[in-house]
Amino acid sequence: MSLAIGIDIGGTKVAGGLVTAEGAVVGRARRDTPHRSKSPAVVEDTIVEVVDELLEAADEEVVGVGIGAAGFVAADRATVVFAPHLSWRDEPLQANLQRRVPVPISVDNDANAAVWAEWRFGAARGESNVVMVNLGTGIGGALLLDGRVLRGQFGIAGEFGHMQVVPGGQRCECGNKGCWEQYASGNALVREARSLMTANSPLATDLLARAGGDPMALTGPMITEAARDGDPTATELLTEIGHWLGVGIANLAAAFDPGMFVIGGGVSAAGDLLLEPATTMFRRSLTGRGYRPQARIVLAELGNEAGLIGAADLARDGAGAAA
Repeated sequence: MSLAIGIDIGGTKVAGGLVTAEGAVVGRARRDTPHRSKSPAVVEDTIVEVVDELLEAADEEVVGVGIGAAGFVAADRATVVFAPHLSWRDEPLQANLQRRVPVPISVDNDANAAVWAEWRFGAARGESNVVMVNLGTGIGGALLLDGRVLRGQFGIAGEFGHMQVVPGGQRCECGNKGCWEQYASGNALVREARSLMTANSPLATDLLARAGGDPMALTGPMITEAARDGDPTATELLTEIGHWLGVGIANLAAAFDPGMFVIGGGVSAAGDLLLEPATTMFRRSLTGRGYRPQARIVLAELGNEAGLIGAADLARDGAGAAA
């Protein structure tokens, strides 16, 4: 069965799985990262706990451990250059963990792991050129061209959320203005809804009620639920996010000409409420529209486990080195 362990590291949790060569998760373990400390040592301790639990649960040899980290991973696939939600700065994560774990370890960006998983086992099977866009709090992404993950000279390719789409626009956490993720992410969706609520707009009555009268309690899933229930304001907000998504995808099509865009992340749970306006705007914005084939835009299939499935598969039998 050739088991490998995949680890998905986020800002609040470390999730792990025992993954077969067919991409099936046959064992799981999870730990919350302690709120009192996001220090490298604490997070590494948490990773080792998860790996040890999975190694103990495995009924056959585990051939490798793949780590999917939300941050900039250097081209050596061993060092986390920067992680926005953890205290990792030029952190030699692979070396630190390898001293404590008895099987080979590889490290990659979580979006790279997710696009690999979707290509091997999910929505992108059969495609050779794929762009993945993950819509969460911000926007992450990854490229798979000619069946190979494209990591870039310094390992940091795929940071699509920080393409500038509106010069002088909304200030981004990265320090620039007008980044794509300020217009097509979960944060953007909630920000626009809260602005209506705090302005006491009658258009936000339903959303305000769902949030218990507190604009700061509103979440993206609440907005999606309201749109599914027919609330016109929630539907309009998702449509606007979808339009901006389509604009950015058209820009990526001009740069990379993929056969498919895979849309993942928490905001993708809105489904057609997001994809239909995104597809419409993509077609309107595509360079050379009417004279070129159009890439398909599809939802990711593997959900929250895509990162750990891909990380495990990349670690298995040297697959990562060949990717």
